[in-house]
Parts: sequence; C-alpha cells; structure tokens
Amino acid sequence: MERRNEVLFEQLSAYRSELIGAVSDLSDDEGEKVPAGFNNNIRWNLGHLYTDQFLWLQALTREQQPLPPGYMKWFGYGTGPADFSEQTPSIAELKTRLKEQPLVIRQTYGERMEEEFPPTEMGMYTVSQVLIRTIYHEGMHLGAILAIKRNLRLR
Repeated sequence: MERRNEVLFEQLSAYRSELIGAVSDLSDDEGEKVPAGFNNNIRWNLGHLYTDQFLWLQALTREQQPLPPGYMKWFGYGTGPADFSEQTPSIAELKTRLKEQPLVIRQTYGERMEEEFPPTEMGMYTVSQVLIRTIYHEGMHLGAILAIKRNLRLR
C-alpha cells in the first residue's frame, strides 16, 4: 500500500478515536437531548457519521456496504431524532460500530484505494478521495457534538 494511503488510514483511525473519546462518558439520556438552536442530538450525529461513510463508499463503488437495516431511515440525510423508533441503535451500539468501521473499510478497500470508478456527482473517483471527504464530514459533526455538549454543559 502506498505511504499516502497508509497515512490516510492512520488519520481515519485517529480522528475516529477522537470522536469516540468525545462521547466516552456520555449517558444515553444526555445523548438524546436536542438543545435549543440545534436540529439533532448526539446519538443522531453518531449514527449519521457511521451511515454516511458507508453511503459514500457505496455511491462510488456501487458495492453493497455492511449497513444494518434501518440506518438510512434513522440516520440518512434529512432525518432526525423524530425518525427514531424502538429499534434505533443505542449510543453504546453506535460507538461499537464506529470503532470497528475504520478496520472494516481498511480490510475491504486497503488494496483498492486508487482503483478508479465512475465519478460521483462531486467528481470523486477513488476510495481515497471519498475517505478524505468523509473525514472532513466527521470533523464537522464532531464540532456539532462538542457544541451540543457545551450547550448542555456536558464538557
């Protein structure tokens, strides 16, 4: 594997660890609160990050991703906590899936990072390009999670 892709996977893992660390002491009750001025709660943000990363890979490769049933209706673009049901995964389950996801992606695409696919609507045509986009997206949602925690005084 090229060194630059090795660095990309190291970043993916490091940023994911930072995300998990930011919610390590979060209770289920805290993760459900939607502060005034926010559209979503921390649980939704976690599920959305997990879902979005696989959706971008699927959009690029046209290969089925290991996304559990229901994740699109709970965490897809345009959804929110109002879409949750009794079957919506807990914060603990989401943290477990998020921790495992970088390894799953590495095992699936580690040797295919520069394989070219028909470009997405954003012009990305390799897995490495998609991962850069999803890392950026994760940083945005980590910022939202930290803002929610500050707003709820959960530092």
